Amino acid sequence: MTAPSTFGLSSEARNLHWLLSNLVEEVPGVHSVTVVSSDGLMLLSSDPGRLTAPAADAQESGPRGSSADLATIVSGIGSLTAGAAKLMDGGGVKQTMVAMTEGSVFVMSISDGSLLGVHATPDCDMSVVAYHMALFVGRAGHVLTPELRRELRKSMESAQ
Repeated sequence: MTAPSTFGLSSEARNLHWLLSNLVEEVPGVHSVTVVSSDGLMLLSSDPGRLTAPAADAQESGPRGSSADLATIVSGIGSLTAGAAKLMDGGGVKQTMVAMTEGSVFVMSISDGSLLGVHATPDCDMSVVAYHMALFVGRAGHVLTPELRRELRKSMESAQ
């Protein structure tokens, strides 16, 4: 993972970057992590230097190799499951997990419709991934204010 530049960011934004980096580095099997706002825009990424898909001949372990692709997938899964929960009078969606032959995608609600998404290996320990995601959500949820989301969005735009 390439460490994102946190120069000029508030202490809250730097702390969220640190928590995100820690999630990728400490949890076995995690490929990439993203935080998406309620309107589907990526706020944080474990690999902000790769916001677009790599060249066709590059080997990648993430969805098409792009952090933006993971954010799109997380936003779509979040929207789909929220709609399903509403149709079934199920209340709010807390967590969604998609198990595939070659990987797993986890989506967890943070606050105000923001989502945490993780792409992991198919053999990852799902309970460990979910536990660390819940820790992130618990630590990040109360600081993810509209002002901080705006700051993170500007930071992601400047990384492009």
